[in-house]
Amino acid sequence: MNRRVVVTGIGVVSPIGTGKAAFWQGLLAGRNGISDIDLFDVSEFPCRRGGQVRDFVPSQYLSAESISRMAPATQFTVAAARMAVEDSRLNGHMEPERTSVAMGTTNSEGAVLEKVAGIWAREGYEQIDPQLITRYPGHLIPAHVAMEFGAEGPIVTLPNACSAGNWAIGFGADLIKSDEADVVLAGGCDSLARNAFVGFNRAFAMAPEMCQPFDKNRKGLMHGEGAAVLVLESLDLAQRRGAHIYAEVAGVGVSCDTYHITGPDPTGKGAVVATMNALAASGLKPEDIDYVSAHGTGTKPNDKVETLATKKVFGDLAKRIPISSIKSMIGHSFGAASAIEAAAGALIIEEGMIPPTINYREPDPECDLDYVPNEARQHKVDALLSNAYAFGGNCAVLALRSMR
Repeated sequence: MNRRVVVTGIGVVSPIGTGKAAFWQGLLAGRNGISDIDLFDVSEFPCRRGGQVRDFVPSQYLSAESISRMAPATQFTVAAARMAVEDSRLNGHMEPERTSVAMGTTNSEGAVLEKVAGIWAREGYEQIDPQLITRYPGHLIPAHVAMEFGAEGPIVTLPNACSAGNWAIGFGADLIKSDEADVVLAGGCDSLARNAFVGFNRAFAMAPEMCQPFDKNRKGLMHGEGAAVLVLESLDLAQRRGAHIYAEVAGVGVSCDTYHITGPDPTGKGAVVATMNALAASGLKPEDIDYVSAHGTGTKPNDKVETLATKKVFGDLAKRIPISSIKSMIGHSFGAASAIEAAAGALIIEEGMIPPTINYREPDPECDLDYVPNEARQHKVDALLSNAYAFGGNCAVLALRSMR
């Protein structure tokens, strides 16, 4: 069995807006979600800015009891799942044993682990609240989602770093295609945490002020946070209940370039293989693609390699396909990144508008494609690819297409 899989609900928590409408309006306005971080002390770091979520009010989405049991990334995720389920009007159509959850994350609840270590170091083992331990492990994030919605099908956490969201969406789609589930709540999450902030500052991968993907003077990524959840369901169920369909999950292609633990293969090998696998899985051809949602972190090697890989896959078509990076607006939210970009992709197909790459000022001769600089563009999109590349050469490319 190979059932078709569609997106019928979208929930987003992001630095440019919480909720589908606010997020989409922020994208089209080219809103800069980068600000001075005040979640923890950043005074000793070269980079002190990031994509911090500002407008999220947990009590609007979660009960007081739920809030007490959840750390920030989990709160983001459960809230995004609630938004997605409400958007899909799925309540009353979810059979517990046929409903699953798949979530990607990178840092899980790193801030909680840091807090536990700090208490242990300063006050001793016996002062650690045992409840803190239950808030850290990544596998508890989809478990909380499952408990909130009574999902009794398979649940999974995919800690595949910056490609985790696409992996989770692909895994969820496979559950439906193989008839192991009818509905999957799939997405990704991460919250700002000092341990990750330290790591990326020490790796000299952070830009001091802003993220400028594909710009000649780009200086690195900006750390971000957030979550996105998509309601995936079988096409037959969606049609039976008269659901609104944003897009079809046409396929996901994955690869590992095995080049370096942090840097991409300079030939673009892994990205090319993942893209070709996504095209093969979806039945799409290069000429069918109307838009590419770039991984576009704003680091020198990533943007150069992504441009090269795009040219290798699309040949002469590459310069005619619009490409943009929403990380220029929201920063790089790691495990949440490709899930948020997938949510954007479904809305792009729905609305026929492409969000810009903001902060683009000077073209780079090595990055010479159409990056939709600074202003959103009206453009009909029937099929798109959404790129996600992660440490360890872990690549995942999602193909979405219109059901029009």
